[in-house]
Amino acid sequence: MTINLVMALTVGVLYAVGFTLLLSRSLMRVLIGVVVLGHGTNLLLQLAGGPPGRPPIVGTAPTESFADPLPQALALTAIVITFALTTFLLALGYRAFVLVGHDEVQDDVEDRRISRQKTPSAPLEADDGDEDALERADDEVEAQAARGQERS
Repeated sequence: MTINLVMALTVGVLYAVGFTLLLSRSLMRVLIGVVVLGHGTNLLLQLAGGPPGRPPIVGTAPTESFADPLPQALALTAIVITFALTTFLLALGYRAFVLVGHDEVQDDVEDRRISRQKTPSAPLEADDGDEDALERADDEVEAQAARGQERS
């Protein structure tokens, strides 16, 4: 079995575009990313099934020329899953737009604190004095995050 190079590159491009869109902050881009990934998966499953063959009906053709029904069944399942996820994300995006006025996902205060937290240069076991320093650093990060939200 040989795979068409153009189709393999198309699957790669669809997956790359889909994952790039999934990593964005807009819910509509995430929705489009899920749809593009669904199309890429369907194409990949059809490529994995090989070239088209005869219908798998006993008595009409030799068994060597039958088409494999498994990739077709998996593609149908992928279509149903993509449709369900698309409707869920549409409802989520609509709800976010109604409540907030836009569909962009905002940073969480805890995420900001974790991203600004410095990695400790010492071992994880800390003395009592080191715990106080870590608490002061956490309080400072939370204060900076609060000041950042006040400015926004």
